[in-house]
Amino acid sequence: MNEEIIYGRNAVTEALKSDMPVNKVIIASGEVSGSLKSIIALVKEKHIVYQFVEKNKLNEITGTKNHQGVALYTAPAEYCDIDDILKKAHEANEAPFIIILDEIQDPHNFGAIIRTADAVGAHGIIIPKRRSVQLTGTVAKTSAGASAHVPIARVPNIPAAIDELKEAGLWIAGTDLTGTVPFYKADFKGPIGIVIGSEGNGMGNLVTKKCDFIVSIPMKGEVSSLNASVAAGVVLYEVFKGRIGD
Repeated sequence: MNEEIIYGRNAVTEALKSDMPVNKVIIASGEVSGSLKSIIALVKEKHIVYQFVEKNKLNEITGTKNHQGVALYTAPAEYCDIDDILKKAHEANEAPFIIILDEIQDPHNFGAIIRTADAVGAHGIIIPKRRSVQLTGTVAKTSAGASAHVPIARVPNIPAAIDELKEAGLWIAGTDLTGTVPFYKADFKGPIGIVIGSEGNGMGNLVTKKCDFIVSIPMKGEVSSLNASVAAGVVLYEVFKGRIGD
């Protein structure tokens, strides 16, 4: 199932009521009246991300002027809750292995990380609802089908999600150039969450403070950092090695 755009007040209302996975709702700027008020109330009730745009932009997105001031992007797969990811680990009788993405922007990076997550046996991925790429058709395609097998949870707040994971017994390892522990010397055995920061800014300050320890990837070349999905792959395979034995 690919990402799809649904537009029109009745169609959007029915889509929202059906509980289909939704990435974002787009609303034309200007006077909000009638059924648009009901749509906004429904979006807020379901904690769905929404955005106001100029009418011309909505025309461009939908390819028509008959959108009645509203459209939504569906997701190519269902999102889950953090509890669903923890349940998957429990049912497999394995220590939880969870990847936390802190505002990854590039859909190709996200798709590649999902593909690696599947390969190393991670139980799921957590992403924020805002300021982050969502589960789109491009992401699903780049993941080479892995998005159908790796549970992905969307949360309003990454630091709060980390607290929830800690309460469930996970240790949280961040990844950053400032880390004092090289990734190949870190102890990743047991319940673990790995945080991968955004392409431009890395992990946010609050997210960094929530981590139990920070690992680095030593580099010898002239370039100061790795692509986010490559960095994720390096660290995730180190976790995998520790879980299956050297």
